[in-house]
Amino acid sequence: MSESKKVVLAYSGGLDTSIIIPWLKERGWEVHCLAGDVGQGAEELVGLEEKAAATGAASCKVADLREAFVTETIWPALRALAVYEGRYLLGTSLARPILARAQVEYAKEVGATAVAHGCTGKGNDQVRFEVGYRAFDPSLEVIAPWRTWDITSREEAIDYANAAGIPITATKKKIYSRDRNLWHISHEGGAIEDVGAPPPDDAWTWTVDPRQAPDAPARVTLSFESGVPVAIDGQATGPVAMIEQLNDLGAVHGVGRVDIIENRLVGMKSRGLYETPGGTILFEALRTLRSLCVERDTLDLCERVAPEYARTVYNGLWFHPKREAMDALFANAMEPCTGDVTVELYKGRATAVATSSDRSLYRDDLASFKMGDGYEPQDSEGFVRLFGLPGTVAAAAGRGE
Repeated sequence: MSESKKVVLAYSGGLDTSIIIPWLKERGWEVHCLAGDVGQGAEELVGLEEKAAATGAASCKVADLREAFVTETIWPALRALAVYEGRYLLGTSLARPILARAQVEYAKEVGATAVAHGCTGKGNDQVRFEVGYRAFDPSLEVIAPWRTWDITSREEAIDYANAAGIPITATKKKIYSRDRNLWHISHEGGAIEDVGAPPPDDAWTWTVDPRQAPDAPARVTLSFESGVPVAIDGQATGPVAMIEQLNDLGAVHGVGRVDIIENRLVGMKSRGLYETPGGTILFEALRTLRSLCVERDTLDLCERVAPEYARTVYNGLWFHPKREAMDALFANAMEPCTGDVTVELYKGRATAVATSSDRSLYRDDLASFKMGDGYEPQDSEGFVRLFGLPGTVAAAAGRGE
């Protein structure tokens, strides 16, 4: 086999990537698979090398990327409190840059001149993967079968798999497309696409139905250092274990479900279901701590930049200088965010109920209704008059004065 015909496939073992292996082999490629462990769970990873080999792969490497995933993408996005279109906590968007980088690294290791992925031509992930590839090796050829082959639907993909004798778990009755990692699970396709109907009960796979969650609330205290979570209930906790523990706790209480119609980068609207139990708890905690420790104008700036940060990440530009520049802003702005926050979990909600910090800007003498030495109420008269001056002038003009 010529070295120039080696390709590294981003491999999950799911429907799409399972049928891509024989499809690539039919076209003369020697296929090497890179499966990144970003916390999707043992049930998706055990036996993956054997499955890839049985389908025709020359090799399959499972790379443990969990800690890099958390420390290099999740923590910075959390520090920015970045939420796409006000609701999506960017679970898939944050994993793709780490996976793309690992795929390029494996391509160099095996001497491949091409990389391939199973993303559809309608989705966002094709952009995230391919922009990631080019950030590290723009010379690699990119193969995207969903943009070139004759298969036009997941139903046809299932037919192809069955005809080729490829074992798959997807069926035409349960045809959801899912992406699971340490941060979330996403669900798309099938009955979910009917925006006029509630999500099917079988679409949710991780969190308890909030109506069936425990009747007694639970509380958890999270500790942060400069906007980065470091402990749970006073116990220092590593980044991966931190999210795993909070995921378990949040899922039991039905925390983290989101049903949204989002605007994809490529132009259309799509409906997605997301389950992000641990992330929802962390966002609630850090948002509360930030309100205590970051002064007003800096907090306002963060609020205005955060949507742009989220949009940049969603659009696949993790390795772009713009994202790096915004990270520098948030690292500086969130430096005072060291402290503890207690979050109550109950019937699908995560609500911060107490917070404390040595860097707190909250002062009892200023916040209290009792007048003290730190605030002179007489100063307000001139302030109010000047603050309202533009509106006063406009109103007078409107009256013809």
